[in-house]
Amino acid sequence: MADNNNPGANAPADDAALDADRVREFLLNLQNEICQRLEALDGRSRFHEDSWLRDKGGSGISRVISDGAVFEKGGVNFSHVFGDSLPPSASASRPEMAGRSFQAMGVSLVIHPDNPLVPTSHANFRFFIAEKPGETPVWWFGGGYDLTPYYGNDEDCRHWHQVAKDACDKHGAALYPRFKQACDEYFFLPHRQEPRGIGGLFFDDFNELDFEQSFAMVQDIANSFIEAYAPIVEARASLPFTETQKQFQRYRRGRYVEFNLVYDRGTLFGLQSGLGRVESILMSLPPEVRWIYDWHPEPGSEEEKLYTDYLRPRAWV
Repeated sequence: MADNNNPGANAPADDAALDADRVREFLLNLQNEICQRLEALDGRSRFHEDSWLRDKGGSGISRVISDGAVFEKGGVNFSHVFGDSLPPSASASRPEMAGRSFQAMGVSLVIHPDNPLVPTSHANFRFFIAEKPGETPVWWFGGGYDLTPYYGNDEDCRHWHQVAKDACDKHGAALYPRFKQACDEYFFLPHRQEPRGIGGLFFDDFNELDFEQSFAMVQDIANSFIEAYAPIVEARASLPFTETQKQFQRYRRGRYVEFNLVYDRGTLFGLQSGLGRVESILMSLPPEVRWIYDWHPEPGSEEEKLYTDYLRPRAWV
């Protein structure tokens, strides 16, 4: 996956402009801005903040919103952790990196709305530096965002992907189709043979541009997330919904849980490294989920339409 996303990802990136402090400052500001916008969208609940430290190296700020007028549960987390050697999930695509000390920082968020007509959203933006005495530090960025609707809406999907494309196009016309394809491939459940949602952007091991250019790209994509998501929330949050639709939302949330616990690289990194905070890592899980044995949607229903029309790769823009 990583090799397809960035053919030059395994090359050392010697860049005099490398500045982890600037990345950290941007990520902290990003967390603040997203939380403020989400609180304004909800109108009732506010984020509870939990700052934490780790004796072995690491700190973070976890912010969780729950039981809101719009958001049933959501988390926007910042973490900055250190370790003596990269865990398997981070060095699988580059075995020569195994054993290097590292620092990793990022903002990760998942928002689960109450109304099943509002999609769940996820975003993650991260920065790694791997070091070895006597050798040039190796750095890379990763991240992106994706949308998981329970009831498909063409207008929402087109808007979501148009904002993503506009952010990428500032840095080259080839980036959006590449990152979109990577997202379609990554957020896929092999055991279900279905995508998690309608995709968005995904990139990892990205250092093919110099540090300044790569950082500028990440900033534009990260800042575009809330501009992609907020109008969808505003348009759908007050629409009436039925108990049947709510039950279907809970059923589809089960797919979200399956992906996060089995395939998500961020979750695996946090748990394998031993440096992550379990409560923060698992904040992405929804508050209410249901699994139904051998369930299938009614033919011709809106639930069936999600599978036939939306849970497949499409050119939305």
